[in-house]
Amino acid sequence: MTDSHKEAFREEAHELLGELETSLLELEKTPADTDLIGRVFRAMHTIKGSGAMFGFEDVAAFTHDVETLYDLVRNGKANITKDVIDLTLSACDEIRKMVNGEHTESSDADRTKAITEAFRRFISGGGPAETSKKDSIAAQGPAQDERGRNVTYRIRFRPARDIFAGGTNPVPLLNEIRGLGNSRIVAQSDAIPALPDVNPEECYTYWDIILTTDRGIDAIRDVFIFIEDDAEIRIDVIDEAGLFDDETDYKKIGEILLERGDIKPDDLKKALGAHKRIGELLVESGIVAPDKVESALAEQQHVREMRQKRQTAESGAASIRVPAERLDSLVNMVGELVTVQSRLTQKASSLNDAELTMIAEEVERLTVELRDNTMSIRMLPIGTTFSKFTRLVRDLSNELGKEIVLQTEGAETELDKTVIERLNDPLVHLIRNSIDHGIELPAARVAAGKPRQGTINLKAEHSGASVLIRIVDDGAGLDVEAIRSKAVEKGLIGPDASLSEKDLFALILAPGFSTAKKVTNVSGRGVGMDVVKKNIDALQGTIEFSSKKGQGTTVTLKLPLTLAIIDGLLVRIQGDHFVLPLSAIEEVVELSRQDVANAHGQHMASIRGEIVPYIRLREQFRIIGRAPDIEQIVTTNVDGYRVGLVVDQVIGEHQTVIKSLGRVYKSVEEVSGATILGDGRVALILDVPKLIRKAEMDEKSRKAHGGLN
Repeated sequence: MTDSHKEAFREEAHELLGELETSLLELEKTPADTDLIGRVFRAMHTIKGSGAMFGFEDVAAFTHDVETLYDLVRNGKANITKDVIDLTLSACDEIRKMVNGEHTESSDADRTKAITEAFRRFISGGGPAETSKKDSIAAQGPAQDERGRNVTYRIRFRPARDIFAGGTNPVPLLNEIRGLGNSRIVAQSDAIPALPDVNPEECYTYWDIILTTDRGIDAIRDVFIFIEDDAEIRIDVIDEAGLFDDETDYKKIGEILLERGDIKPDDLKKALGAHKRIGELLVESGIVAPDKVESALAEQQHVREMRQKRQTAESGAASIRVPAERLDSLVNMVGELVTVQSRLTQKASSLNDAELTMIAEEVERLTVELRDNTMSIRMLPIGTTFSKFTRLVRDLSNELGKEIVLQTEGAETELDKTVIERLNDPLVHLIRNSIDHGIELPAARVAAGKPRQGTINLKAEHSGASVLIRIVDDGAGLDVEAIRSKAVEKGLIGPDASLSEKDLFALILAPGFSTAKKVTNVSGRGVGMDVVKKNIDALQGTIEFSSKKGQGTTVTLKLPLTLAIIDGLLVRIQGDHFVLPLSAIEEVVELSRQDVANAHGQHMASIRGEIVPYIRLREQFRIIGRAPDIEQIVTTNVDGYRVGLVVDQVIGEHQTVIKSLGRVYKSVEEVSGATILGDGRVALILDVPKLIRKAEMDEKSRKAHGGLN
């Protein structure tokens, strides 16, 4: 197998493992749900079969016993219990390590062996530990001859000629069919061309298989489940009472011929005692023409294919897998196209050519549609991330002796895939904090008049060009006095400082801040919330806390929908251009020289009766030149505070394609990227929150130096 084939398997395995964990956690709540049991079995079966084909023999061998147990469960011969779910989740963790190539230590091998032995105890009728012999026999499923009635099937397996190109090897599939029962497999070679015409990379052989099994037709279909789109697979029941008995063939063909009026009921009665196939006997007796039997067989196959196509359409499985690099490349090219289109529009406007202007408008319309469609491809439902946290809550609540349930809302809310990928770690820290610090132990909740079981709500919703994600728990809430004491102890605030609850809660995000009385495996080192703050800042987002003591805490994250293209406000200072994210802008007002004089040297302006501090970007970026008599103040809201940014001129809204500045400018925190304007010039995109914090630090430093002098 090539590296690309193995990487494709890894991607598929990670998706299947994610779906598997979600199904297992749902199955724990409704253990009798046959659909969920089937989903778990099929996921394990696909991982096993694909693993064997792509060279992951350890995955296939380990998954075999898991698959066997769930085959017993779906056939009603074993039950789902909490122990089975726990064991299967542990197996998922081991499979993930094997797929990632992290399964190398002897301790990993011991753990794998222990899990395998535990599954075999469940398969044999035992449990998590060995049971007595009497209990084991009583707990076993029905005897072998009671598993199901033996049925004989004829299977035509004709792979697509290019099946080798996808990394599929048919031999393991045939071996798996052999394991289902008594079988005869015949290779058909009539499609093999003359030797000079043979392409060694194509598959010309197909197989006819006669199989007698008590496992049912679903077990046969499951063997081919991961190549059903790349092969012709036909399964017909030819015998139900014993090998090569034609009674079932009569029921199939005879019923079709009878319904169509090709034969009469008396004709079938005459054929019942014969030992030949019903169709052959009817033809030999002259009762029905051969082409009618042939057409009945074609009808039978057609109906089966149509039902299968309808089921596939209803499942909504019309999707393709595209490497992330190709998608990123497409977005970059669309970004370049947006820039070129902007230049074309500007050029058409300057030439005042009606025909060129019309062409530019048409290009602009098409570019906007292409941009929107391309960006929508990058959008993924946040539920793919939400589903991972059910396992986290389950495991941590068990570890801490708490009873907690996770509820989610708005899983269909879409975000840019880049944002979703970088959102995982912050959400993990926030949910762990809610479990450890927020939700009380069951006894404490009952004493406080609450239900024993705590609840964490994970909600997502669109809000303009942003997404709001809220983590809401019904725990003890934040202790304002404990936060104040810890802040004073760490020197973050003075003993007499007067801060609002909102300002106090914001101190939680300071590096090293923690109110935990002892360090545990879950929290207490004061690094989690610092990580959250850095990651949310990197996503151009904000974080806010609200809490009521004894009732719970709400953490709100506000994030942009995408990091690739944003709506911005284009401004100018002297000859330089800058872009401010439009989502952060409140309004624009004029600043005259008289307004500056009235402030007596203070960077303050009265806007609608409110005193608003402002930052002169000309001074902040050390731009030389004389400011115009009337400047513009762009007001923003950062962490609940209004701050103005003074510029020479506001040009207007601008669709901004974000370009990275590269590693050389990595330390310039006030600038988040750059964009290319319609005339080819570069405009810097400003990170408003970091710009304001930098200005505050510079002001404090300036005052400190002034005091020393």
